Amino acid sequence: MVAVAENLTLAEFQSKYEKGDSLYEYWRGRAMRKGMPTWLHGLLQGIVITLLNEAGYVAGSEVELRIVADARPKPDVIATKGDVEDPYPTKAVDAVVEILSPDDSMTFVIEKCRAYHEWGFSNIYVVDPASRLVFCWTGNALEISDSLTTVPSAKIWERLDLLLKRPRT
Repeated sequence: MVAVAENLTLAEFQSKYEKGDSLYEYWRGRAMRKGMPTWLHGLLQGIVITLLNEAGYVAGSEVELRIVADARPKPDVIATKGDVEDPYPTKAVDAVVEILSPDDSMTFVIEKCRAYHEWGFSNIYVVDPASRLVFCWTGNALEISDSLTTVPSAKIWERLDLLLKRPRT
């Protein structure tokens, strides 16, 4: 993930980076380039959304959060059991999920987890395709989790293997 070194106002960010390009997020005065999604990333986004919907949530991908004035992140997946705030959430929803891409900066992922926690998200997850692990933010750190909300983590990898037609190991 690459940050553009400028210190931008939201209006400057919008005029420079939001002309139909969702590859950037506004983050505390910086234009942050989102990690380039791979096939695996895209498949996992769909799987997580499907599993969360099956668990009773309403889930969506790449929805811009408008909770604070100095950041406009676009998490990989958000989910709620409450009302969908349209067009953009202005307060925390039930769950936020970041799926790691090969070029993601772990420092920035942790910074985002801290911010999500500060903004009131109670379920903050990071899915790592490389290690096939799901991590949950505890308020201080990422810990390996055996579930993503009420969804067993193993279900994510089972669905992925079905899509990829790979035998489970």
